[in-house]
Amino acid sequence: MPPTYALERLLSGNGSKTVAGIDEVGRGAWAGPVAVCAVVTDLSEPPAGLTDSKMLTPARRTAMFDEIVTWAVGVGYGEATHAEIDELGMTEALRRAAGRALAELPVRPDVVILDGKHDYLGAPWPVRCEIKGDLSCVSVAAASVVAKVRRDAYMASLAGVEEYGFADNAGYPSPIHQQALERLGPTEHHRLSWSYLDDLPRWRHLKRHRNPLAGEGQLGLFG
Repeated sequence: MPPTYALERLLSGNGSKTVAGIDEVGRGAWAGPVAVCAVVTDLSEPPAGLTDSKMLTPARRTAMFDEIVTWAVGVGYGEATHAEIDELGMTEALRRAAGRALAELPVRPDVVILDGKHDYLGAPWPVRCEIKGDLSCVSVAAASVVAKVRRDAYMASLAGVEEYGFADNAGYPSPIHQQALERLGPTEHHRLSWSYLDDLPRWRHLKRHRNPLAGEGQLGLFG
């Protein structure tokens, strides 16, 4: 079933309030930024075939991206760098990236639909968390596509790190990425607080330790 405007209509009072849909990408990557997109629509017919970005091929995502930025009332995009993630933890990094995305919108939303069950945005934004919002809500689905396409393009553009396969894995732990880490160690783009370093004896000394109350734990390289 394609995403609908059911939640957007409910929260907006059928258009009297501005609603933004938000989604993130890069939370589980080992390298690169975490990215957040915010999309505001006028409740008009969305691009045909719009759905969660993970359900689309790379070619279809790219084509859908072009349609979304033309159709939407507003599209905002924000990132938090790997260094911010290491210093602040993932929750605060997401909050900053989302704030940057919302600041790019041409209108200030009255309500924000946040994909997932955790409100990492918080005050002063009125937030509605929606599990699988990228599958059920038009604005969140659109945000998922824009965030994915822009972050993937950035990771593919990084020079001097071809051995890690970022053009294909976008910094996520693919076999090529894992093998390159074992041989060559982390690059300047890697998150050094991530627990994959615990499984790399040659490079374990590079691990950074952050406030244990910040962010979430990450899977190790081999488990």
